[in-house]
Amino acid sequence: MDDDTTNKQGKWPLKRRIFWALMAVAGVVLFVNVFFPDLDLSTEDRIALVRVEGVILDSQSTVTELKRFGDNPSIKAIVLRIDSPGGGVVPSQEIYDAVQRVRNKNSKAVIASMGTVAASGGYYIAAATDRIMANPGTLTGSIGVIMETANVEGLLKKIGVEGIVVKSGKFKDVGSPLRKMSDEEHALLQSVMDDVHKQFIDAVAEGRAMEVSAVQALADGRIFTGRQAKDAKLVDELGNLEDAIQLAADLAGIEGEPKVVEPRRRFSIRELIESRLSALLPKLDFYSGVSLKYLMAF
Repeated sequence: MDDDTTNKQGKWPLKRRIFWALMAVAGVVLFVNVFFPDLDLSTEDRIALVRVEGVILDSQSTVTELKRFGDNPSIKAIVLRIDSPGGGVVPSQEIYDAVQRVRNKNSKAVIASMGTVAASGGYYIAAATDRIMANPGTLTGSIGVIMETANVEGLLKKIGVEGIVVKSGKFKDVGSPLRKMSDEEHALLQSVMDDVHKQFIDAVAEGRAMEVSAVQALADGRIFTGRQAKDAKLVDELGNLEDAIQLAADLAGIEGEPKVVEPRRRFSIRELIESRLSALLPKLDFYSGVSLKYLMAF
């Protein structure tokens, strides 16, 4: 029966029915991807791969991914791929805590796989995992805290501009770039730095099951190669990402080649614009207040 005959009988042509069936399937797939991007109906044993890349400015996405994979019964272990020089103190600590929750609450192994660099805040996060695997040439360590500010008082005087600050307490503008820092203010900031540094040392000592004194001897901000870090007991094994995935599978009892699943990346206009701007203006930072960082200084 041809298409014309079919139309006379009030039925759609076969080609048109196939077309609309495919469109309906595509519509359902699009709907699920948009409104239920994290839907996972698989029951096969798998390894989850979570990536921490670039400077750590926010923890939300990583913490969310760790929680989702931790709660998923088909995910038997997680590999945390770290390629980061560190970043903010608080987001690094929040990811550290999220890793510990997966290990303790969900009883799942978490393996750190270090890429080109996994230093300072990147190492802080790795210290929370069950095992750390680094490449021999990975740059890691840099256990320390840094705060950077600038004094532009002399420059402002040269161009005839006077900085004026109205404050309610003598330390309210500590770290202000508009004037020279006093010895008392420097001592105050140093005490804050020392406390945050101690938090880093304690976290590494707990995560690596090391004596605090042993970590203190390594926590002067120095960097290590992966091989040096292994000798210093900051890293467990040398290997690449595939080795880390296989180690995770072995710890989880998965036989054969493990299936790896990664989080779906949501498209974001805001992230696209911000990435473009950061590429064009990588050195601009309009925040002039005190900012503590677990960040490897370049």
